[in-house]
Amino acid sequence: MRQLLLAVCLFSAGVGAAPAKTALPAEWQSLAREVLAELIGIETTHEKGAGKAAAAIKARLLAAGYAEQDLVLAGSLPGRENLVVRVHGKGKAKPILFPVHLDVVAAAREDWSVDPFVLTEKDGYLYGRGTTDIKQEAADFVVNLIRWKKAGWVPARDLIFAFTDDEEGGSEQAGLDWLLEKRPELVAAEFAINPDAGGANLKDGKHAFFELQTSEKVYLSFELKLTDKGGHSSIPTAANPIHRLAGALARIGAHAFPLRTNETTRGYFAAMAAYETDPARAADMRALGRAPMDDAAAARVAAASSYYNALLRTTCIATEIKGGHAENALPQMARATVNCRIHPDESGDAVEATLRELAAEPAVMIARMDEYRPSPASPLRDDLVGPVAVVGKALFGVNQVVPTMSTGASDSLWLRNRGVPTYGVSGMFTDMDDPRAHGRDERILLRSYFDGIEFMRRYVEAIASR
Repeated sequence: MRQLLLAVCLFSAGVGAAPAKTALPAEWQSLAREVLAELIGIETTHEKGAGKAAAAIKARLLAAGYAEQDLVLAGSLPGRENLVVRVHGKGKAKPILFPVHLDVVAAAREDWSVDPFVLTEKDGYLYGRGTTDIKQEAADFVVNLIRWKKAGWVPARDLIFAFTDDEEGGSEQAGLDWLLEKRPELVAAEFAINPDAGGANLKDGKHAFFELQTSEKVYLSFELKLTDKGGHSSIPTAANPIHRLAGALARIGAHAFPLRTNETTRGYFAAMAAYETDPARAADMRALGRAPMDDAAAARVAAASSYYNALLRTTCIATEIKGGHAENALPQMARATVNCRIHPDESGDAVEATLRELAAEPAVMIARMDEYRPSPASPLRDDLVGPVAVVGKALFGVNQVVPTMSTGASDSLWLRNRGVPTYGVSGMFTDMDDPRAHGRDERILLRSYFDGIEFMRRYVEAIASR
């Protein structure tokens, strides 16, 4: 397996030639546009919920011939229902789960050049909130589910598609975590493929490489708080909570957690070295592809890029601060939020102990604002990596697969936390130098959207054939 992974991950970094036309058969292109337009048109922000979108998908699948009992709407609150779809297989292995969230972050019309909640085609792109995060993949699954029903395809094992709510808000009262906690029988699987965590990259308009996500950093926030009796601002004291908290935050901001690599990041740096234009840095990145870690190379790479630094260590930063109650009074309280993104190989307890040490005085009250949920890396598997390369080569002329660890969080957290290996895979190519998820004028190339649907059909059929 290791030889296969090495061959796939380190395959020539040259970009593939762009196909002359989309791989999606013409007969399915109208439906693909229609489904995405419907989903974009349903505003599924945290405030509104994704239940309406889930119900719309269910209606389409019922019309396509799926049985009512295989289309389960389930959720804790009205308007926040999830849709779980089961495709029955031959029972040769445990099911595969495909989660995809329907909710999106808010978007203000005045910030966009088009209405964010109307699918708009312009200059070869499809614009709208969710075109890259991640309604395009939800539409992808809907279209392919209809294609499979029409073709009468029966996989070797059951396939479960979970269209979920509130991934962006991270709520435990809705979405995939709620399903795993309250309706585990609906989503029980051997492993999961999460398209929200994977990626496919365009470089200078050409297909470059696939990212296969196997791990992500753990999100954990802390509240730091100091109090004092206060008094008149004309008589300052050394007990000023704002001054003391500022000192603690400065020490935390200056602290560098230990550098570390794992199987995933070693594969990532080894592959990405081919894209580095600085020869010395490329050599350092190649060195990071080997174990044990070269400490000096890791330090140089981390210093060269904020992103690389985040891949190589736990980070903790102050994100919110509040204190005082009047312009002419000594503050009685100062409070700050410190958000940590913890490396999968480091514990929450160790990070908390470090913050307490950096605070440097017991009067600083430190409390976790979230439950620590470890997200252990999922082991690389040739039966999941290989088909990405095979399908990618057939469709795009590209078979480079780069293992990645996300610096942010996704629904994969809930699965890995419960012992379900989860892999981020997507064939929707986007410009690696122009990310627009969560931003203004979110968009995807029309051709990339169509091609991604065909990629997922072939990939799912490949991994579900045994």
